[in-house]
Amino acid sequence: MREMVILLRFIIFGLMIFIRVPFIDAQSRYPVTSSTLQTLYHNETQDHLTYLAYAQKAISENYPRIAYFFVTLAASESIHARNYRQILSDLGIKVKETPKPEIKVSTTKENLKSAIHSELHVIDQRYPQFIEKIRPEKHETAIQSITYAWEGEKQHRDLMEKIKSGTGMFFGFLAQKIEKTLIQFHICQGCGSPVVELSKDICSICQCLPPRYKEVEMVK
Repeated sequence: MREMVILLRFIIFGLMIFIRVPFIDAQSRYPVTSSTLQTLYHNETQDHLTYLAYAQKAISENYPRIAYFFVTLAASESIHARNYRQILSDLGIKVKETPKPEIKVSTTKENLKSAIHSELHVIDQRYPQFIEKIRPEKHETAIQSITYAWEGEKQHRDLMEKIKSGTGMFFGFLAQKIEKTLIQFHICQGCGSPVVELSKDICSICQCLPPRYKEVEMVK
């Protein structure tokens, strides 16, 4: 009986080690990558919630098309966050959930200015920095996922620059132009890329086959 108890304890101990190995190995093999993915997951989740709050403010100020722009950004960020979370899960690393952030909502003019500034900063500085930071660890899926997010956002960099130029004293003219422009966005469900013209063959960013697009609906 004693031998049986010892054997069972040995088996349980062995199983505990076996279960913990992927976690320990991933943390030791990809410390920078896992930390960066945690940061990105947190940032994208917070941006998703922030843009949804901005959209509601735009609706309350009677800017439905600007609200639609915010919802498009939110949808894209949500998919980025999902992808980063999935990579961490595949590595056996528990995602560190953060408390729901306190979101500072101002006027639509200020919210739009803040969103564009944040997006351009991410495109021009943060994403390339993240990629170079994790590249030495050679986790190809992580590098690819961050690159896809970066490439998807770069598609609309020129549009964001134009919007940025109008968020000052000419905001009234900018808002009128946006509200009169009927653009329909679709989001690639693979990489989160927002597109206006749908590809029937392949997503131009992540090359998923067949392309999986979901139409972004107007806020009500």
